[in-house]
Amino acid sequence: MELLNKPVKILLIMIITKASSYTKIETKKLKELFDPYIKTVIDIRTKMCSAGCDRHFESEQILLKDGSRQTDIWGGGIDLETKIIDFNSFINIRPNDENTSSEIQDAKIRKEYEELSKYFFKNVI
Repeated sequence: MELLNKPVKILLIMIITKASSYTKIETKKLKELFDPYIKTVIDIRTKMCSAGCDRHFESEQILLKDGSRQTDIWGGGIDLETKIIDFNSFINIRPNDENTSSEIQDAKIRKEYEELSKYFFKNVI
């Protein structure tokens, strides 16, 4: 019965999907789950970003339902303290798209992902 008197902390996941830069207020909400890190999934063709997910596949599903093509969706994240953008996600493992690693292997796609990440989080990096 001791368990009933313990405070419970509930964390709501905030996923925001958009084509424009995130505001400082949105960024603050997005980093609540893994502060100071934010997981991101970007459609490099339509230039849409879905961020704030617990697992990349959650944002991937949002983009796919919105009409994105699997081949254009890549996952990674950004550390807001160090300003380091990473290119690592299980959704990136796609041998059919010549990506056999969780890291984005194609230099052109990595560069595009990095530039889009800088655009989406330009208010904080």
